[in-house]
Amino acid sequence: MQGPNDLAPSPEQYVPETKFGIWFLKTETWAKHVLERAINDLQRLIVAPQPSYPVIVDIGCGRGGSFKLLQQRFHPRQMFGIDIDKAMLDIAQQTTAAEGLSVSFRQTTSWHTGLADNSVDIVFCHQTFHHLVEQEAALKEFRRILRPGGLLLFAESTRKYIHSWIIRLLFRHPMDVQRTAEEYLAMVRMAGFDVPDGSVSLPYLWWSRGDLGILERWFGIQPPRDREETLINLVAQKPL
Repeated sequence: MQGPNDLAPSPEQYVPETKFGIWFLKTETWAKHVLERAINDLQRLIVAPQPSYPVIVDIGCGRGGSFKLLQQRFHPRQMFGIDIDKAMLDIAQQTTAAEGLSVSFRQTTSWHTGLADNSVDIVFCHQTFHHLVEQEAALKEFRRILRPGGLLLFAESTRKYIHSWIIRLLFRHPMDVQRTAEEYLAMVRMAGFDVPDGSVSLPYLWWSRGDLGILERWFGIQPPRDREETLINLVAQKPL
């Protein structure tokens, strides 16, 4: 495992996950209903998809559950996993080795990856930003390492969801940096990325609702159309 920076983040930069949160990353719900569903949606949002994206980086890769899916969908020649949590990276290394995947892991922050300028074809950033305090710095870093025309695949829970009672109870996040879907989209565009309107998705998945979708699934009550969104998926491109 490479550790070019081996950063020890300050409490203001990094909020450790709860025991429940660590356990949740091992569940089928996370793998199928959160991670795989997000990748499906992001793939659909890509304008002019290419047959292969040679270099892919997963920012905040956690236990490494994304890499097999990324390999299958985007056919990279090289993959990197970035995470600040060494214990998570150790698990990710074991997971990917068991799957026969070659992934280079780096224990560092999302805003100081140590990767070269213009060296990456896809930055995959899934459910990572609501853990970060240095969000603008992370986007600047993504733009730096992406090649011209490279893609940022961004999937995030919004303030509405992170501030909900169930998430406050079970997980831990820096609460004062959470953003709405509109604010996340604006921030990505302000960072210098192109985001076509057709490359934005606002899924209202059952697990992101305050009632966990029970009203719709059990009683057929449709969610309101006029609502504050709980999730945003988008594909952003670094200008050519």
